[in-house]
Amino acid sequence: MERLLGGEYPAFLHSYEEPRQQGLRVNTLKIGADRFASISPFPLAPVPRIREGFYTPDGERPGKHPYYHAGLYYIQEPSAMAPVELLDVKPGEYVLDLCAAPGGKTTQIAAKLQGEGLLVANDNQPDRVKALAKNIELFGATNVVVLNETPERLAPLLTGFFDKILVDAPCSGEGMFRKDEQMAKAWDEQAPSRYAAMQRAILARAADMLAPGGRLVYSTCTFSPLENEQVVAEFLAERPDFRVVPVPLRHGFRPGRPDWVEAVGGARTDSLAGAVRLWPHHVRGEGHFAVLLERAGVLRPASERMPVRMEQTGSKAEGKNGNGRAGRKERDRRTHAADLSDLHRFVSDHLTVPIRGTVTAEGDFVYAIPPGTPPLEGLRKVRSGWFIGTLKNGRFVPSHALAMGLRRDTDAVRAVSLDPDADETIRYLKGETIRLPEERIRRGGQDVPAKGYCLVTVAGFPLGWGKWLDGMLKNEYPPGWRWV
Repeated sequence: MERLLGGEYPAFLHSYEEPRQQGLRVNTLKIGADRFASISPFPLAPVPRIREGFYTPDGERPGKHPYYHAGLYYIQEPSAMAPVELLDVKPGEYVLDLCAAPGGKTTQIAAKLQGEGLLVANDNQPDRVKALAKNIELFGATNVVVLNETPERLAPLLTGFFDKILVDAPCSGEGMFRKDEQMAKAWDEQAPSRYAAMQRAILARAADMLAPGGRLVYSTCTFSPLENEQVVAEFLAERPDFRVVPVPLRHGFRPGRPDWVEAVGGARTDSLAGAVRLWPHHVRGEGHFAVLLERAGVLRPASERMPVRMEQTGSKAEGKNGNGRAGRKERDRRTHAADLSDLHRFVSDHLTVPIRGTVTAEGDFVYAIPPGTPPLEGLRKVRSGWFIGTLKNGRFVPSHALAMGLRRDTDAVRAVSLDPDADETIRYLKGETIRLPEERIRRGGQDVPAKGYCLVTVAGFPLGWGKWLDGMLKNEYPPGWRWV
């Protein structure tokens, strides 16, 4: 870094004596940024480049507040919010987050879609994809499909399908050293070369899935030119149908460094100055690199880009909720035999809003498939869409994700509102049964009995389900989500 930065190196080095920057991003699927700022239980300072982004003071614990469990915000390092801003996602678009876990940028994309269009969130690491699915459900995103696949398996099936793609590539993590000392300890001299080979392969397959006229952001949280400008230079030399879209330099953004790149086949590299670098001595945050790429052509309507349905059956690569050959006949039998009448009764009796998407059963799991979802047979699916519940002995049991996908307490026929500062709110989040008088149950009509499923909320924002009977609220908060 001293060799690369020259005269800037002392300021760069000094930045590591400063405390790491903490932040959160407001979930605009549920609450506006200004309104959240007015009710925030801790001090906030705006991130200048991100309307929904805020700095939080060192020492605050925003993950230990009921608003976090209501999905009102995502805890995220401020610089990491920049790549999705550059992608400029609009409601109704089809978007792929290719390396999505644990879900920070995925939830940011979901908020920008505002429930319209489709988001496919993928990660090839089975352990990390569990956290991805949980964060999407906590956020209340309902138009997301979660996959656990490699780019090599996805690309042939989704060629030219997406309007926008984010490739937040795995990297050596040099920009995370101040935030996580373990990243620094794990670094070695060969790490950038190893990651660069992986990044080139990922970016090549991502480009295949972008529609002509679409845009792609490639980003990393490392300073290494080998993983940043060099990867992009080699990609552009192989794909002349792509160009760099220059990013305006504001809020401390610094340009990409074509002078740090080795020329590839004589191709010009000066356009790489249009990329951006976020340095810890220029912005209030950690390190990041991002470049906005556009594919040549005219972007056609999404309806004209639907991939041809696969004829092949699944393989042993299927996940637990997938369509693998082993058990396919049994899955089909159970799906076709599934009686969704109890689901429809639940919606009629307990909700005031319709379920968005095409409701289907996959074995015992019931999903609302987002409109425009392409054929995904043969792929490892973690979530086929909005997971709304399970079928147990012919009965429909609502999921926690269904509760979190509702926007407000009035979306349910019965609801109870808890105070964010009350002890009973923490007790609910810990999974305890709560004594609750009948008059605390808000009902959507005089003829609605108090007995039954209630949407439990904090300040009107959904937290989960409870079952009320005879002055007691039986807790339906899932064990894996509880306050520890």
